[in-house]
Amino acid sequence: MQESIRNYDDLLTMLDSFLREPEPFWDEFFSDREKPVPIFVNAPDENLVSYIERGIITRGKVLELGCGPGRNAIFLAEHGFEVDAVDLSKTSLDWARERADERNLTINFLHHNIFDCDLPIEKYDFIYDSGCFHHIAPHRRISYINLIERALRKGGYFGITCFYKGGKLGGSDLSDWEVYKKGSLMGGLGYTEERLMSVFQSLNPIEIRKMIDKKGSENMFGVSDLLTGLFRKR
Repeated sequence: MQESIRNYDDLLTMLDSFLREPEPFWDEFFSDREKPVPIFVNAPDENLVSYIERGIITRGKVLELGCGPGRNAIFLAEHGFEVDAVDLSKTSLDWARERADERNLTINFLHHNIFDCDLPIEKYDFIYDSGCFHHIAPHRRISYINLIERALRKGGYFGITCFYKGGKLGGSDLSDWEVYKKGSLMGGLGYTEERLMSVFQSLNPIEIRKMIDKKGSENMFGVSDLLTGLFRKR
């Protein structure tokens, strides 16, 4: 590859190479299904369940960014949503497909980097991200917000679950400049309610709160060291 910066995309590609975990990293991460990783549980996020139960999010076309082994995509499909679920890791998608097949569910799993995925314009009623955003470096936030704005229909909802700053599961307390000085996200960036409001200021905030702890018997995933947010496109 020619290491020349001729345009903005070349700049993003260079910065990605320094800070983004490559596809083999995530394939290895998902390869051992018995690892004690909290998100490996086959249960949906408690906040996502609450959006459906309260009738805030109703049946429609959904995009999940960074779906992993598919637990949230499966929950949405079970509740009548038409689901597109994208992930960088083929290993995680293979696992997700197995889970969906076990329940006889139809989900459109897409093996892509979210920034290279050719998504329809303003077609999604709901976009959800559980655990992808906090692994995105600061220089890609503009690309991420543009993706949300482009793919979400007017009046559609965007939901997110991410690391809370200083939380036990992760959430490094780094400024954007410190990320580049260190050359690392330190496992994932941490956010606060105020920071999420600032990042997604082009959207209307509906609810921003810490996730509620849930026990395994409740068939929901909930850890209070994570932050959740729900926004609506104007």
